[in-house]
Amino acid sequence: MYEVVKMIHSYWAYLVLLMIVVASFNALIKYFGDKEFHAVDFRISLFTLIVTHIQLLIGIVLFFLNDYLSIISDIGMGEVMKNKMLRSNIIEHPTTMIVAVVLITIGYSKHKKKLTSRPKFKLLAIFYTLALILVLAKIPWNVWF
Repeated sequence: MYEVVKMIHSYWAYLVLLMIVVASFNALIKYFGDKEFHAVDFRISLFTLIVTHIQLLIGIVLFFLNDYLSIISDIGMGEVMKNKMLRSNIIEHPTTMIVAVVLITIGYSKHKKKLTSRPKFKLLAIFYTLALILVLAKIPWNVWF
């Protein structure tokens, strides 16, 4: 079960990264190009929101299947923080990805309340790009390649 969920989490991450990049660049290009907000822009931002939330749920399942809580209780939080790999897997990666998903959710929610195109793209560009930076910072690149 663990290996299947881990594989899904790993492969789904490529789609998540692709969608965050597409949504961020779409918002940035159209914001600076002073373009109109169309249905395709809404769909891109919505699909990005959906795939990131699915990835978060898969990650939460993976976190508990990996039994990180027993590792923390067995060796203690101090030892977890001293070990670079454990700290990254148990603390840094999950926390950063949760913050990224929260930023995407905030950006998506706030953009819906704006009535004109430029403020919509501005909010999406800010929040989705910040989320992209966080995701890029905490992707375990050594596992990906």
